[in-house]
Amino acid sequence: MQAPDIQDSLVTAIRASLEGMGFPKEGAQELYLETPSDERFGELSSNVALRLAKQSGLPAGQAGKGSPRHLALSLCERLNETVAKSGLRDYIREIKVEGAGFINFYLSARYFHEQLKDIITKGIEGLKIELGKNQAVLIEFVSANPTGSLSVAHARQAAVGDILARMFSFCGFDVKREYYLNDEGNQINILGESVRLRMQELAGEKIDFPENYYQGEYIYDIAKAAGNARIAQAKLGDFAANYILEIIRQELDDFGVHFDSWFSQKELEKSGRVKKTLEFLKDKGHLYEQDGALWFKSTEFGDDKDRVVIKSEGSYTYLAPDIAYHEDKYKRGFKLLINLWGPDHHGYINRLKAAVAALGHDPRSLSIIIVQLATIYRQGKPVQMSTRKGQYITLREVLDEVGADAARFFFAMRRVSSHLDFDLEQAKKQTAENPVYYVQYAHARISSILRSAAFEPETLDLNLLRKEEEISLLRKLLGFKTMLCVCIKTQDPYMVTVYLQELSESFHKFYDRHRVLGQDTGLTQARLALIRATQIVIAAGLQILGVSRPEKM
Repeated sequence: MQAPDIQDSLVTAIRASLEGMGFPKEGAQELYLETPSDERFGELSSNVALRLAKQSGLPAGQAGKGSPRHLALSLCERLNETVAKSGLRDYIREIKVEGAGFINFYLSARYFHEQLKDIITKGIEGLKIELGKNQAVLIEFVSANPTGSLSVAHARQAAVGDILARMFSFCGFDVKREYYLNDEGNQINILGESVRLRMQELAGEKIDFPENYYQGEYIYDIAKAAGNARIAQAKLGDFAANYILEIIRQELDDFGVHFDSWFSQKELEKSGRVKKTLEFLKDKGHLYEQDGALWFKSTEFGDDKDRVVIKSEGSYTYLAPDIAYHEDKYKRGFKLLINLWGPDHHGYINRLKAAVAALGHDPRSLSIIIVQLATIYRQGKPVQMSTRKGQYITLREVLDEVGADAARFFFAMRRVSSHLDFDLEQAKKQTAENPVYYVQYAHARISSILRSAAFEPETLDLNLLRKEEEISLLRKLLGFKTMLCVCIKTQDPYMVTVYLQELSESFHKFYDRHRVLGQDTGLTQARLALIRATQIVIAAGLQILGVSRPEKM
């Protein structure tokens, strides 16, 4: 008998038990299990009793009837009955309520062993989970204006966005990546003017270069290229934007980030879809005129104030094309939209969600993730940055200095909601101090062991794995799918890096204390199975991160 998907089985059992206790279905929609940080509290844990009690206004410390702990005890009793009557009974050793109302699940050795064999038999494919059921997801990220090379802020968004896309694909979603190209407007005009002035300067003229123009050295390169190509003055902005866009494409390609589509704002407006979308909203009664401008009634959909979509002089605000762009996403059949934005866009979230609701879509289908900034440290000191002056560390510089593997891993090492400190010196070290090196070395070390031994998976006796470090490594392996479920629910991939470091630490600790080869045949084969499964799980995690999996180091 194959072991069940314990996550799905337990979530289904919890949901059914809650409904049996009178809780409505919507009260348990966001159910998922987590791995306790302390192994003493089992392999899986649910805080559903605490969350439901909080929604009901119950204090967490209350101990009497109706408290989180009382609810957890009632739920635990029902779960034990469900487990006793189902195929789960051989795989769950115990269910306990601990603390203020956590429900902890202790899995059996049989479950561990069957899951270990399953990993070895099916490889990385067997670690995939069907959360998405081919649901169409569009992840829009980076979307930097084509006015300069990508900064580390863009680089972090690129890493997080691409890892999210890989992770959602791994979990059964139909994912597309998109870059929204803001290729018109005032910033393109300023870019063109910056190039024009540098062309004049290169021709020997004395110029007065405005402080708010683009001052980086790259403007001289574009000016030289424009002069050689004899670009008309009116076309300098478009020429410069396309020149920079090619640099951005190459940087992202070298970073391992590839987009399925590059969506042009200029083409969106030319197509008439912005005008058509605003006409739709006007027909629905969601727009009104005031002081010569056209306003969107965004307060009717949860925004703090109404927003202008067409200014009094007739031009669109930033919101107008954004509304049309998101309507286009839905019309292309996407059911979940994920946007990655920088922290300067935080105030823009409510107005766009309001627009989505006004268009007739569920605003919950639009997820906007604010990716906090990153500070680059070189030799212990932060590097100062100014985008307009061109004084900043670019993605290209980071790639040249530490490589794509370290860059991708480091950019994902903190929650997206947290500021990230990126230490270039640490990322270059070939020691355990460098987390990506530490994880890759575990993969390479296992590869070396497996090259020296004949692994025979058909003759395994996993009951021989009894040492503390063996059990700890086995438990950590089986936390992979749980970790992925949490990452999908939170739409944040940072836990992948945390998990891989912990798994690698568990492996190194096991290997440093116990011989794999040279034991009796049964124990050797059991330990080979353990490290082979570890290698597969590490490889899967690195694949999701877009980081290479070296066989030798």
